[in-house]
Amino acid sequence: MSYTYIYTMKTIKSTKTIRISEAAALLGVNPMTLRRWDQSGHLKAIRIGPRKDRRYKKEDILKLLKK
Repeated sequence: MSYTYIYTMKTIKSTKTIRISEAAALLGVNPMTLRRWDQSGHLKAIRIGPRKDRRYKKEDILKLLKK
């Protein structure tokens, strides 16, 4: 497995990220779709914490919405 980045919570707050469920709702897709996109490189996630939870940059989500 390869992870994009692992940030501290302080960094996450300053980078304006959203949870996988929020990103999925905005894009109108299932969270599993976002996981597949992360694995394929279509939309890379930021991995945080010991569980390696996925977070997405708001700017990346907005770019996809504009397409």
